[in-house]
Amino acid sequence: MNARDDALRPVVNESGIEIAPLYTAADVEASGGTSLIGDPGEYPFTRGIHPLMYRRRPWTMRQYTGFGNAADTNRRFRYLIANGQTGLNVAFDLPTQIGLDSDDPLAAGEVGRVGMAVDTLADMETAFEGIDLDAITVSLTINGAAAILIAMYLALAKKRGYDVRRLRGTAQNDILKEFIGRGTWVFPVEPSLRLVGDTIEYCARVAPKYTPVSVCGYHIRESGATPAQEIAYAFCIARAYADDALRRGLAVDEFAGRLSYNFNIFGNLFEQVAKFRAARGLWAKIMKEQYGARDPASMLLRMIAGGGGSGLTFEQPENNIVRGAYYALISALSGAQTMALCCYDEAYTIPSEHAQRLSLRTMQLLIEEMGLCDTVDPLGGSWYVETLTNRMRALIERIIADVDARGGIVALIADGTIQAEVSAQAYAHQKALEDGSFRKVGVNCYRSDEAPPPIALHPYREDDARAQVAALARVRATRDAAQVREALVRVRADARAGVNLMPAIVEAVEAYASVGEITREMVDVFGRYREPIKF
Repeated sequence: MNARDDALRPVVNESGIEIAPLYTAADVEASGGTSLIGDPGEYPFTRGIHPLMYRRRPWTMRQYTGFGNAADTNRRFRYLIANGQTGLNVAFDLPTQIGLDSDDPLAAGEVGRVGMAVDTLADMETAFEGIDLDAITVSLTINGAAAILIAMYLALAKKRGYDVRRLRGTAQNDILKEFIGRGTWVFPVEPSLRLVGDTIEYCARVAPKYTPVSVCGYHIRESGATPAQEIAYAFCIARAYADDALRRGLAVDEFAGRLSYNFNIFGNLFEQVAKFRAARGLWAKIMKEQYGARDPASMLLRMIAGGGGSGLTFEQPENNIVRGAYYALISALSGAQTMALCCYDEAYTIPSEHAQRLSLRTMQLLIEEMGLCDTVDPLGGSWYVETLTNRMRALIERIIADVDARGGIVALIADGTIQAEVSAQAYAHQKALEDGSFRKVGVNCYRSDEAPPPIALHPYREDDARAQVAALARVRATRDAAQVREALVRVRADARAGVNLMPAIVEAVEAYASVGEITREMVDVFGRYREPIKF
């Protein structure tokens, strides 16, 4: 090394891996070699889960949207579909997410604010009016109340004449990550885990093509975790759900092929690509070697990626347009099946129609003009990328082993340990932003003294909230009250009996029982979660 090389500042990525200024074939061998690369569409799927990937079919474009009431959201759904969107990703308001009805006093000021308000099956019917559920797959971003919203979606499909056994779609339904990030929990950890297991078991038997859980490393990363921690904690959570399904008597190949993932994308391009390539190979290995899966579909890491709200900035918001384009590029280079690209105004408001269309056009540009669908895994074979993939895989495995050694993810979430670790990581990152050691354009470097551009905020309309409450009152006045009471009694009884709650919940939503009414029956049996605080 000469004096000039000696003066180079060290480069360490967010996961803690030091980056060399040059990589050769020797670095690939030293990091683990090429045995886990394989071919796309074949074990261990490092290069992609399909042989031809996007050459045969581009990624699904599934923008995250939902606000106000069901009619407002339906209009935005139709707008996005008309502009080329190929899937729907539904945002629910905070009361719906935590099992409150719109007329609950605790819901005041929050009805329809950050997502669509849903109280009963009638709202779901309005939201998806005129949308072909066979042609457009729907993802429900819901967790604490996921069992109820899954039941509503299946009931909606059945009522409209769809074959539920052939119905495709996804629910986020990853409650364990809610205890780490976001916080839209309702019940304590154990009954929450039971409800996830109920949905997996029910869908395996009744709606086998539906994906009842999308394990969500995304929000763990948003809460402060490193890219390596994001994957490791998500895999630990997925194994907890898999273990519960096995205890219920399901075979791994009955359910594993319907698990999916939602991952974050912001950050260093090469670290993100290596993260996903490493994750695919490691997940395949876990399912094959630890769980004995035989069906290759059980070993596939199916994922949605393309966003990262924490990567966006309020400062110089036009820069977020450029960031979003690179996030989409990373997602495509990483082999995601679905993109939910964040919008440039998402740092400060619910995305506007203009912003969502711009994100759609960004993804379409990659497909139509930039050649991202021409060949599989275009970065495969790079000495740098293969070395980094190997090192990321090894790091993720070490984190998983550490979680296992300390009692497992469920116990560490229940006592607040994981939350404390992620919070500490978030604090360290914030300090790095403040002292400038972590560079962020427009935030701590290349700042501008110019006045910020006008920012349009999504309005909160009290009239919409009042209309939602009035609609709920009309449903309660016209439904069969005796049928609702009988269904709610069954929900409570099944919660106490420890049997699968999904049949009772489906019966309740078909009777137009509300989210809040069904939740209260379960709260009376399970109680509510109280967050442990650890420093």
